[in-house]
Amino acid sequence: MARFQTLLEALNQMRLLADVRRSHGDLEDIADLVDSFIETPQMEACLARVRQLPSVAALMDERYHPLQPDIEKLQQLPNTTLGGRYARLIRQQGYDPEFFRPRPVESEGQWLTQRVATTHDIHHVVSGFSTRREGESGVLAITASQIGFPAYVMLNSAAVLASFRLEPQHHGDISQAISHGVSIGFRAQPLIGARWEEGWEKPLDDWRLELGIDNPADKASYGLDQ
Repeated sequence: MARFQTLLEALNQMRLLADVRRSHGDLEDIADLVDSFIETPQMEACLARVRQLPSVAALMDERYHPLQPDIEKLQQLPNTTLGGRYARLIRQQGYDPEFFRPRPVESEGQWLTQRVATTHDIHHVVSGFSTRREGESGVLAITASQIGFPAYVMLNSAAVLASFRLEPQHHGDISQAISHGVSIGFRAQPLIGARWEEGWEKPLDDWRLELGIDNPADKASYGLDQ
């Protein structure tokens, strides 16, 4: 019975992954895929890794409050700060800062999923990866390598395979961005354990130094500065 349930979950996740590809990364489709892993063995394995990381485990134990950025206020901060750079990214991309899917956070899996989802764009800022396709693969690789977040592992595995089979001209850039993200992930402190909301006014360079991000992607072809 358990094996049958696992098969059904896998089939559903493959369907959701296909939806993501067809919609070219629609946020609702991605959220559906992310949510499909909340009560799975893959999430349990991810949570086991999280519990071994003191900074993340502490946030999870206290169910640290969901991110609720005041973009208007953050826009007043210098562009050299985390908050100023984050607000600039949100405005430049035309994002709705309140687009996050509401989720309960009673269970550890629910809380972690919501925390990963709501801080995703902060990870772009601190790591330097763009929001283009290659940059997305790079930034997902950080969390995938640091805690094995299930949906991100699946999305990047699919990105490598799809580019190899269907768009070989993009395979090199996607592979390079993922490799860069994995390098950051293994060398830096866990990004999911950072209390960003308590350091909006801190210079971005100080955040990177504190986290151990000494090879940000800003200047790369898949970086934010390109």
